[in-house]
Amino acid sequence: MTQDEVADQMPVEGLVRVGVDGVDGAGKTTYCDELASILRARGHTVVRASVDDFHHPRAHRWQRGRTSPEGFFLDSFDHERFTADLLIPFAAGLPFRRASHDLATDAYVTPPAESVPAPAILLVDGIFLHRDELVEHWDFSVFLDVPFEVSVARMGRRDGSPTDPGDPRNRRYVEGQRLYFAKCDPAARATLVIDNS
Repeated sequence: MTQDEVADQMPVEGLVRVGVDGVDGAGKTTYCDELASILRARGHTVVRASVDDFHHPRAHRWQRGRTSPEGFFLDSFDHERFTADLLIPFAAGLPFRRASHDLATDAYVTPPAESVPAPAILLVDGIFLHRDELVEHWDFSVFLDVPFEVSVARMGRRDGSPTDPGDPRNRRYVEGQRLYFAKCDPAARATLVIDNS
């Protein structure tokens, strides 16, 4: 299914929150950027955001150990700030913020609040977007289905990390995302599942 076909199915009236989920290396950011371009070309107001701007500080992320899959799944993101600063106020037409943490400096940030009038679409990319505490906030969601053999190889080409999903250095990420699949079944919770391999 192309982004044009996805755009055809999306709700566009009012203030709409759209999440694009998938494993690391699934192509979420590129997919969202292209979808945003299509929506804007159709005359829609689009606000782009990423859950990557709502990480917990490093000490919290690594509290179970730097290689812990459970830590990756449970501790990576500050979902409380993500919902309180972005998802809830956007839907209510109130000022919102698109970030709470700078990963490079490992510091909390407070960017200027923004607001947009309806109709507008908040288009968010990120992993774990169909977790229990987030799933109810999406008006429409996509899960990009990509096998680890493909996604991890993409990550390796992009970041210089090991390209084998079974490499011990990938254990935290691959096994953490498998925990997510087992607990939340994101493909079943998403509005659409798209093969992006």
